[in-house]
Amino acid sequence: MTRTVYVNGDYLPETEAKVSVFDRGFLMADGVYEVTSVLGGKLIDFQGHCVRLARSLSELDMTNPMTDAEWLAMHRELVAQNGIQDGMIYLQVTRGNPGDRDFAFPGPDVTPTVVAFTQAKPGLAENPQAAIGIRVISIPDIRWGRRDIKTVQLLYPSMGKMMAKKAGVDDAWFVEEGHVTEGTSNNAYIVKGNRIITRPLSSDILHGITRAAVLRFAAEAQMVVEERLFTVEEAKQADEAFISSASAFVMPVVELDGAQIGTGKPGKLVPRLREIYLEEMRKAAI
Repeated sequence: MTRTVYVNGDYLPETEAKVSVFDRGFLMADGVYEVTSVLGGKLIDFQGHCVRLARSLSELDMTNPMTDAEWLAMHRELVAQNGIQDGMIYLQVTRGNPGDRDFAFPGPDVTPTVVAFTQAKPGLAENPQAAIGIRVISIPDIRWGRRDIKTVQLLYPSMGKMMAKKAGVDDAWFVEEGHVTEGTSNNAYIVKGNRIITRPLSSDILHGITRAAVLRFAAEAQMVVEERLFTVEEAKQADEAFISSASAFVMPVVELDGAQIGTGKPGKLVPRLREIYLEEMRKAAI
């Protein structure tokens, strides 16, 4: 079945969607993106994604081409036209097509390029991986210094995913000066007792929308949240570990660099946190 996608105000069959070869998103990775999950035909934490999108655009001196209400209407239309019950909507905004390749940014008169499409993921919240956990390796974090901006510069994270695949595991955690920064496409956490430990917000990591919700729900459930750096060795000695993202939600991590974390199986706190997150997000979905 051919999907309907959104390109600059038009809803088109994916086979007819086109973007200029001179678009700076294509030539310079000069663009940002958001991925919003859909559960039961409704958008998860949509307002959070709008806020982060606006921030990313502002940090790059790009114009936000739509209001929150217009973003919402477009997302809902894509869900409806593609009959999405469980899945994701990928949204990308680039600086647009200035007419020719140039390192210098074009002026404000250039209209941003907006592209969005759906990905159907039946049973997204019932991922069987959550029952067994994932295994990760650590790799050097050699990305650029503004990881807080959700740009389309994803080559090294993609290479990290492939390093993990080659090692026979599920994902990789980036490490800088001995401390874990984040996963290739997710935020990283360890658990010691009733204490959840995760790196504080800065330009070193993405300001995860799921991260913010998870930490809020954890605090409400009387779990202690400690935002500080943690090392690879500390992670190996943790009781539990997990990642969070818009598509994985809360996912247990049971192995790091071949070392078993805790019992080597999902513990008690992380599965409970996943349960709370999904329950609360379904209630608030729009």
